[in-house]
Parts: sequence; C-alpha cells; structure tokens
Amino acid sequence: MTLPHPLPRVLRRALQATGMLALLLCLSAWSLPASASSQNGSFVRIVHASPDVGIVDVFVDGSKLLSSFQFATVTEYVPLPSGSHHVQVALLGKGVNAAMMSQTVSMQPDKMYTIAVVGTKTSGLSFAIFADDDSVAGNTAKLRAYHLSPNTQPVDVNEGTTTVISVLSYPKVSGYINLPTGQHTFSLSGVAAKTNTTFSVMIKPWSVSSVFIIGLLNGQPGLQFVTSQVQGTPGMPNTGSNPAPQAGAKSSISVMPFALPAVALVLLMTALALGASSRKARARR
Repeated sequence: MTLPHPLPRVLRRALQATGMLALLLCLSAWSLPASASSQNGSFVRIVHASPDVGIVDVFVDGSKLLSSFQFATVTEYVPLPSGSHHVQVALLGKGVNAAMMSQTVSMQPDKMYTIAVVGTKTSGLSFAIFADDDSVAGNTAKLRAYHLSPNTQPVDVNEGTTTVISVLSYPKVSGYINLPTGQHTFSLSGVAAKTNTTFSVMIKPWSVSSVFIIGLLNGQPGLQFVTSQVQGTPGMPNTGSNPAPQAGAKSSISVMPFALPAVALVLLMTALALGASSRKARARR
C-alpha cells in the first residue's frame, strides 16, 4: 500500500499494517473451505478375505483406492461420497481393465460400510457388503463377528461357557454384543477340535471391535482371526469412528469465508477514514 508522504510516520505505519491485515484476511477467506461437504458422505473400509487370491489393487470409480492389498488385511474407514460407486479388484499391477471382480455398490449418507472380498477362484469371487454402526451407549463398548471363511460351517462364538453369538454362517455378520472393558477371550464351537479356535480382544471404553474369521478350515492359509477396533462416541451415532469429521456437521470455521471479506472491508474503510481525518486536521492548521 502506497501512503501519502505528508502523513506522520506512525500513522503511515498503522495504515500499512491495517491494509496488510485486510489483504491477508481476504486471502485467507479465498483459501479456507466453506465446510467439510455440502452433502453428507459415507465411510468405507475394505477387507481382503479371499484365501486363494494374491495381492491385489482396488479401484473405485476407475481410480486406484488401494495398492498392494494383501490377504488378511483390513483398512481403516475412509470417506466416500454417498451414492453409487463402481468397485473393482485386479491382481497387482494388472490395471483396472483386467479386473477380476466388479460390482456397483450403493452408499447411504452418514453410514459406515465394510466391503469384504470373499470366495475362491473355484467357488467364485464376490463382494460381501455390511452396514456398520459405531454408536455406543453410556460407558459400554461393543463387538461383532464377520464369518468370512468360505469352507467353514456355521459357528458359535463363546466366552467361557457362555455363547455370545449363535449360529453365525458364511458370509454373514453377527449383531453387536455389548461388553465391559478389559481383556476378553473367545472361542469358536462347531469346528474341528484340532483347529485353533481362540482369539482375544482388549476392549477399550467406548470402542467398537470387529473380528473377521477368515482363511480355510484344515487348509492353507489356515483359519485365523483378524481384529479391528475403532472409537465410538457415546450417545452420538455415526460419528465416533469416522476417520474424518462428520460430513454434515457444522464447523467452527465454516462461516469464515463469508465473514472474513466483511472484516477486511471494514478494516480497509477504517484505514481510509483515518487517512482522510489526518489530512483534514493538517488542512485546518
């Protein structure tokens, strides 16, 4: 900002600082986003549970979402716009045009989903899609199990002598069970005795735990348990485990792009008024 030379040095510096502040505020208003999203989005995680499919790449709407995705891997939840999406899986490096699996999936606003790559080359490959829920009540936590082992019959999940999940079949998911915090050890019944059927989970307060039963019964890779745990928010469904702010939520800075230009204009007008007042004062002397 170029200032009239007759103005006192102190006033010139004040006006320069005020003008620069106005400019910075205008630039900030230009660069800040208005809100996280104008529409509520969804959140998705992906599980590789196909025992005889190697390392793959995963594509959503033609763009690569995951690279070098290995068996027995579970991603974190990632944001995805609600609506229909084309999901494809191809062997590592083969590209989307060589996809071995392809399906259009529909995502509802403010919902969370697990998409599992299931099946075998012999039985056929497919996606199993599950709607998830990260809400918890009070000071509790919860857990559910996903049966994704293609050659394992329906199983029960037990804690000690108590059956907590009954007759879970492939490829299905259980309901959520509420659990107190602390270490919990579970076992499967309904499978061969020589099979490793035990898994443990450290349940944290207000958490949502998932146990994925994957692999092959009496085969390779063998039956195994993959666990995942996210943080829920008591009394606030569909917000706790999201890896990004809730898409429809108001942000404390969401009004800034509209407020900052107004503030900058006021500051600029103030600077001009100060300059005019100074010139009038000098003229009266």
